[in-house]
Amino acid sequence: MKPIFITGIGTGVGKTVISAIVAQALQADYWKPIQAGFKDGTDAETVRDWISNPVTTIHPEIYKFTMPASPHIAARNENIRIETGTVVSALSKLESNNRYVVIEGAGGIMVPLNESEFVIDLAEQLQAPIILVSRNYLGSINHSLLTAAICKQRNLPVLGWIFFDEFMQYENEIVEWSGYPVIWSVPFFGDITSQFIEQQAMDLEESLNEALDNYYV
Repeated sequence: MKPIFITGIGTGVGKTVISAIVAQALQADYWKPIQAGFKDGTDAETVRDWISNPVTTIHPEIYKFTMPASPHIAARNENIRIETGTVVSALSKLESNNRYVVIEGAGGIMVPLNESEFVIDLAEQLQAPIILVSRNYLGSINHSLLTAAICKQRNLPVLGWIFFDEFMQYENEIVEWSGYPVIWSVPFFGDITSQFIEQQAMDLEESLNEALDNYYV
């Protein structure tokens, strides 16, 4: 399977919603290898409820911690150290006949995983094209451009932006200043349903496949 890494400009920006839409659009598998906090259910369980196609497989987490905190803190609370190599090794062992697996990161791209590695290091080691998720709110231009800047600094393969919610003209400006294209924009929807995910996936499918075809030439 070819991996696609979904990360964002912070926590609560809609990565799980976008991951579900991308998985539905591609009929891809879904995997969140690191889950910190699951009192109200895991992100994998949420995506399972939203996905309506019959072929997507939801793969289990490698690390699942009780504390809803930064992964390195949640892991430390349980006397565990997150090893990025363990996650990378697990990717090759996922069993599926699907072409793609959507991998959802934890929090933003600079969230620590241990004392020396961050989500960006995991994304780099997975050698996956990256989709950046930005939610439009006051301050998101700064967060978006900082995320783009670190990706450029590390020369990571970013496919582009998927925006969630709409606020003024932030999207056009973020695209222009970051240099990364927009793949899609998902309107804010208060009660996310499988019907909403399916409709957005249908709308996204063409532009998403175009971006992936350009990458996997």
